[in-house]
Amino acid sequence: MPTQTSTARRRKPLQLGGYLGLLLAIAVMILPLVWMFLAGFKERDEIYTVPIQWLPDSYDLSNYAAALAAVPFANFFLNSTITTVIGAGLKMLLGLTTAYAVVFLEFPFKKFVFGLVVFALLVPQQIVMIPNFTLVASLGWINTYQGIIVPGLASAFGTFLFRQHFLTLPISILEAAALDGASHWTRLWRFIVPISAPTIAAVALISIVSEWNEYLWPLLVVDRSDMMTLPVGLTLLQNNDGVTNWGVLMAGTVLVTVPVLIAFFALQKRIIAGLTAGGVTG
Repeated sequence: MPTQTSTARRRKPLQLGGYLGLLLAIAVMILPLVWMFLAGFKERDEIYTVPIQWLPDSYDLSNYAAALAAVPFANFFLNSTITTVIGAGLKMLLGLTTAYAVVFLEFPFKKFVFGLVVFALLVPQQIVMIPNFTLVASLGWINTYQGIIVPGLASAFGTFLFRQHFLTLPISILEAAALDGASHWTRLWRFIVPISAPTIAAVALISIVSEWNEYLWPLLVVDRSDMMTLPVGLTLLQNNDGVTNWGVLMAGTVLVTVPVLIAFFALQKRIIAGLTAGGVTG
């Protein structure tokens, strides 16, 4: 029989390979962000240097000033903030209430309804884009906040994650609250929500990042610069003077990315706990 020492020796190469794979994955994710940040300080000639020149000759903010002057970033930022706050907030509310109903309420075809939620996870957004655009246009919602926000409010992923977490909660808490006369709304907000903070934080971050980075749908329903969000507004920097100035474009991209990074670092302690909550529950 293999000894404990020989088993440990065999595990070392596997562990080393795992660490190397992890470092490679981190490098693939981090290096583009590092290059983007450094390119925001470079002159145009420095970006096209071969071999790649990672560090700029000087760290001045001229590219950031040029990006802010070339397009109305303040207006884009306001539009993105409005659509993200309202869109992510409504997604959270709908996900919470739908998951609560699927888990704690009894109604006909409950399993079928949850099956529709799971099926919605498999439907690509591009399939429903044309019908949604036709509906939004018929309602006169082109170049409006509701036209950007409303079609994406149904969050099947949030509902699924909340449902899986709710299945792990002790039902005795809600039964005691029901005996005390608490309504379903009270049970949700006074008992379920406080003990579901990690899952809520995870869904919140996913919703915020999704809304903030959304590009294709706002591009379809907005054709006025005063209603553009940041990802769509960045396209105006690509050929602003006939030739793309990548330093200015990278500076603008950094300005778009920073709010998402702030949200990530603010919620990171709860993200893993939220994503793993209920992971082994059927």
